[in-house]
Parts: sequence; structure tokens; C-alpha cells
Amino acid sequence: MDRLNMMAIFIAVAEQEGFAGAARLLNISPPAVTRAVAALEAHLGVKLFNRTTRFVRLTEAGQRYAEDARRIIAAADEADEAATGINAEPKGHLVVTAPVLFGRSYVIPGISDYLQKYKNTEVTALFLDRIVNLLEEGVDVGIRIGELPDSSYKALRVGQVRRVLCASPSYLAEHGIPSTPDALVKHQLIVAGAISATVDWRFENDGSPVSIRIKPRLRVTSNDAAIEAAVLGLGITRLLSYQIATQLASGELKIIMREFEPKPMPINIIHREGRYASAKIRSFVDLMSTRLRNDLALS
Repeated sequence: MDRLNMMAIFIAVAEQEGFAGAARLLNISPPAVTRAVAALEAHLGVKLFNRTTRFVRLTEAGQRYAEDARRIIAAADEADEAATGINAEPKGHLVVTAPVLFGRSYVIPGISDYLQKYKNTEVTALFLDRIVNLLEEGVDVGIRIGELPDSSYKALRVGQVRRVLCASPSYLAEHGIPSTPDALVKHQLIVAGAISATVDWRFENDGSPVSIRIKPRLRVTSNDAAIEAAVLGLGITRLLSYQIATQLASGELKIIMREFEPKPMPINIIHREGRYASAKIRSFVDLMSTRLRNDLALS
């Protein structure tokens, strides 16, 4: 058995966490899976899995090898696609990730356009408010808000968002508009996100960072809930500008203290393309980048 096939079987065992599951996935016999992994371990001279009667887990060496093996298999697949002409027409399964509210408001309309335009494609959308590892979680394209760490991913900047303070007109009419970050201690504040003992809101004043420790009157775990509470007049909250675009347009919320906002955060589309551009990825990135760059709420 050639080494690329052994790598593919090894990856299947790692992802299925078992030899039987890998055999079912690949439609081969369990003994064939066992022989392939044993041959690969013998070739490498290292143990790739810790095995018990109840589970199969990667060793430390196996974890490192799995990362390299995935990259090698992906590169081989890309080369096959280029050679067989798959790039001519987008087809196949695409996995996309984005933050929850951003995905609902901006990515789903783009996916709709994509699926209507390319009839031989399918999409899985993972909308999560956490950083998704594209390689480990099998994701083709990600949309990230914020500065990107150095990585091997290709990145395309498509817009920016601001971190803003907002409240309803009724709240501001009753309680007044704070003029400086320090004045926030006299207001009812709404915090969205993980519940923690302390909450610091960061601002900028003439280019210098300012941090204010606040005591929220209301803590919620989702941005949707914070938006709804602010619309109902319960206080001032802090969100990303795109998250309240609808409420700003309708007049339900107003942005305050713009002069103290931190620098805008970039929006990037990231993907795992190698030397050969996969048509399904390239066409989706092209479509989404055009949509996002033309959206005034993200400029």
C-alpha cells in the first residue's frame, strides 16, 4: 500500500477515534485498517496511537504527524483537482464559519446567492462566537473580525467594524448622554458575553488607551439579549457596529461617545488554499468579498 493511502487511513482512525469506525468510513475491512496503521508506524519507527479496549487516541508524535498528513493529503487533492479540470466549475461540499450574528446577517445571504449560482455545490455553515481552527475542524473558509495572528492562511480584508456604545433614545432622554468614559459609572450598563467578576471597557482618548472598570446592572450571555435590553431602554451597552445596524437604521438605538471609540477592527476572509485554487473556495471568496466590500455598514 502506498504511503498516501496509509496516511488517509491513519487520519480516518484519528478522526473516528477507532479502527472499526475508520473501516466503516472508508468501506474497507478492519484488518486492512490495522495493517495500514501498523505498516505506517513501522515505516516511521514511532507509535502513532495509544490503544486500549475502550478507545484509540493519538500519541504526541501522532498528533504532530496528523497535522502534516492532513496538509499533504490536501495538497494532493488540490493537484488532482487542477489536473482533472475541477477548477472549471465549482462543485462539492464547502464548509464556512463566521461569528453568529455576522453569519446570520451577512453570510447567509451570500450563501444563498452562491447556492443559486452554482447548482453542484452544498454548504455547511458553522456560526460560532469562538475562533475555529480551519485545519483541525475541516473548514474551508472563515470570516474573522479582529486582527489576525500570523498564520499560513490566505487572508483578504473586506471591511471593518467599530466597537460602539449605544442606547435607546428613551433611555438617553431620561438619563442624559455621558460625555466621557468616567461618566459611565452614573449610568445603567448592560454587558454581553461571558459572566466574569470584573468587567473593563476600553476606550481611546486622543490616541491614548483608557480603561474603565464598570459595574453592570444587567449581564447577559448573548449579544441578541443585550441588543433587546438596550432597545427596551434598560441602559447603555457596548457592541460591534454591525450587530446593531438594523436598530440604528430604524432609530431604536443611537450611538454615543464616538470620539472615544477604539480603532476599527478589520474583517477578513481566510481560507486554506494552496498553490492550486479550488473552484468552490475561490468562487465563494470572490462572491462574499464583493458583497461585504459593497456593504456600507462594514466600511
